[in-house]
Amino acid sequence: MLQFEEQRHKVLAIEPDVKDLADALDINKKKEKIDDLEALASSEGFWNDVENSNKILKETASLKSTVREYETLCSMYEDALGMCELADMEGDLSLLDEVTTMVDNVIKKAADMQLATLLTGEYDKNNAILTFHAGAGGTEAQDWVLMLFRMYGKWAESRKFKMKTIDSLDGEGAGLKSAVVIIEGENAYGYLKSESGVHRLVRVSPFDASGRRHTSFASIEVMPEIDDNIQIEISPDDLQVDTFRASGAGGQHVNKTESAIRITHIPSGVVVACQTERSQHQNRETAMRMLKSKLIEIKEREHLDKIEDIKGVQMEIGWGSQIRSYVFMPYTMAKDHRTNYEVGNINGVMDGDLDGFINEYLKAAAKGEL
Repeated sequence: MLQFEEQRHKVLAIEPDVKDLADALDINKKKEKIDDLEALASSEGFWNDVENSNKILKETASLKSTVREYETLCSMYEDALGMCELADMEGDLSLLDEVTTMVDNVIKKAADMQLATLLTGEYDKNNAILTFHAGAGGTEAQDWVLMLFRMYGKWAESRKFKMKTIDSLDGEGAGLKSAVVIIEGENAYGYLKSESGVHRLVRVSPFDASGRRHTSFASIEVMPEIDDNIQIEISPDDLQVDTFRASGAGGQHVNKTESAIRITHIPSGVVVACQTERSQHQNRETAMRMLKSKLIEIKEREHLDKIEDIKGVQMEIGWGSQIRSYVFMPYTMAKDHRTNYEVGNINGVMDGDLDGFINEYLKAAAKGEL
């Protein structure tokens, strides 16, 4: 039947991509590496150096995950193709929805894995730390931060990633003045590094009784979460540590003790804070990881040799510096100004449909166009 034949052709069209992925991901070499590492893990004295042993086990798990993902894709491809052929033979149109879903899923899986091959940065596999700041504009800009906060939460949810709020400051009347979150999931930083910059909103403000159109700005900083295995030199003399009473939700313990921590790196002016953990010690550990992450990200972005070379640079959150515009009025559109990628379904974007923007950014970056 024509409907099933069309679906079959869709599956066959991605066969070259599935085969190419085996080379792009070095699947055979990864399998050999897994065998070598597992043999090493079984050798006598493997646990004499616990730190090195844990690194080897972590690398083995990462390699196995990639191989498993590719093997899952191959199984999905074979299952979808087989289902198309079986349904076509039986001529049962009641199977069309099931066949279409299987085909769509394998096409999306292949596209996602192709995109992942572009994530070659040292920290691309890490979790991502996102920092939101409202620009000028008071309540309107603070509401825009809350909208962006929700948008990235929806994106994380769609990928089955976890988003954890580390710090937040409520707006005056509505929204958020600022917030810090960690998005946990494989390649979270690799995908979300494209989102760093100023985001511009154009809409009729719900806070303006005259119904006038407003333009608001908010900035997002994105950095990889650095684990404790990465050692960087930060002099204690360069740190100012302040404690304060946490605000917002969290129960009596969080609100009645000075458990929140703010750390300032004096040479650069970089400030991080954490107030969501139960103890001051936990908040300090989280804040220090955030500080290390931010300093390393700045150091690499600015091609510096040492952390000490970092000097504070404040980007204006306003006109001329935006990376993306979100327009609700007089028309609906979201447009990335770096890649010129745009979509008209603004509600879909605000519900977390960001993959198109992320994909185009990564492709352009891989070609050296950014």
